[in-house]
Amino acid sequence: MKRLIVAFGFLTRLPMPRVDVSADDFAAAIRFYPIVGLAIGALVAAAGWLGALVDPWTGACAALLAWIAVTGALHLDGLADLADGLGAAHGNRTRLLAVMADPHIGSFGVVAIVGQMLAKLVLLHAIGMSWGLILVPFAARTGPLVWAKLLPPLRPGGLGAAVAGAVRAHDLLGWGLLLALAAVAMPALFVLPLLVLGVAAWLRRTLGGVTGDAHGAGIEIVETGLLVALAVAGALG
Repeated sequence: MKRLIVAFGFLTRLPMPRVDVSADDFAAAIRFYPIVGLAIGALVAAAGWLGALVDPWTGACAALLAWIAVTGALHLDGLADLADGLGAAHGNRTRLLAVMADPHIGSFGVVAIVGQMLAKLVLLHAIGMSWGLILVPFAARTGPLVWAKLLPPLRPGGLGAAVAGAVRAHDLLGWGLLLALAAVAMPALFVLPLLVLGVAAWLRRTLGGVTGDAHGAGIEIVETGLLVALAVAGALG
């Protein structure tokens, strides 16, 4: 229970009881990220449903604002840092990591955030407020478990290093089986392995490993990819 509280406290702005945690507890909290994602999805879907009672665009806007509020824009920050690093590095990996570590946001980061928010807004409007929206944040937060297992951490003492050894084989198997069952009800989830492994390959090529910012950016990318899959499935269905 303690590690679940840590996961909620780290990934959301929801009020959580204070608990004493060790470095091991913080690292092991990654195993509960998908549960946090399910709660985020429920809140986003509820906000979208209420907004859609007024108008479909109001529903999409309400869902997006709830998504940002409940996560505290944590993953958007990671996306912005990665965009700034890639934009300024010009192929120099050392400079890329240095720029990512800078707390200030640059023009590339601003563009990435605005683009991501616009993409999500349009896609939320396209798919409507279906129950499948609940599963998008849930599925996307299985990504960090895979990336922590496949990619080396790049910053000693950072999030990537902390969680590197916390993911066990049966964690991946258990969440994988649950996602497979969910995909039976929502076939768009079948693209999830392609998205997660695609992000892993891209991070390995561009960064050479993973950082906390990369985890956050990866979650945002996977969420948008899943929204695209839902929109396409809806259009074809």
